[in-house]
Amino acid sequence: MVVFAPHPDDETFGCGGTITKKINEGYTVIVVVITDGRHLFQKILGIDEDPAPEEVKRMRKEEVIRATKWLEVPNKNLLFFDFEDGMLEKHEDDVEKRIVEIMDKYSPAEVYFPYIGDGHPDHRATNQIVKRSLQETGLTPKKYQYSIRHRHSRVGPLIDRALSLFRRNMIKVDVSKFLNFKEKAVKEFKSEFSIVSSKQEKPLDDKIDKYLRKYEIFYVDK
Repeated sequence: MVVFAPHPDDETFGCGGTITKKINEGYTVIVVVITDGRHLFQKILGIDEDPAPEEVKRMRKEEVIRATKWLEVPNKNLLFFDFEDGMLEKHEDDVEKRIVEIMDKYSPAEVYFPYIGDGHPDHRATNQIVKRSLQETGLTPKKYQYSIRHRHSRVGPLIDRALSLFRRNMIKVDVSKFLNFKEKAVKEFKSEFSIVSSKQEKPLDDKIDKYLRKYEIFYVDK
């Protein structure tokens, strides 16, 4: 099983419970973090110092290393591509080559990657790159798309759920037995859930509970 995370946190927020569940079922799980996440504070708060992008990059890499330990992912199975955050569309060919190498090496039975309807362009680019990479390799694993933040945040998820009644392509994975692991992993992302800059008035995100539901939802390509 291979999980593709556009940024260092998507693997935990999107499918952290499923990762731990699969590992406990005997699966080998590989987590691939595609970008370095350096522009998080610039994009959301307009902060380009304290912390500077390079410091944010270091911070987020350390956070994802600690988080995936809680998810029981061996350190050797956590891979970093280190492409610049927000610039994935400009490096699609290079990313695709790297992903094809991963696919050829591991021949996964299952692949997890962001939903095409997510709001961040890096998420949508990752979706398309992973699909093209699978076509290139000829592999046919089960494809599970996870959603972090729908680009039509108010109505998008409701529409998707309604359509899924006909398409039958949305599944819910019960991760309640592993929520304690996921909670500890989520809380490692202090750059997002606490104040780390003198220029901040509040954390980037103060709603940890939305990532800690007992079911994780995936859109399954058939």
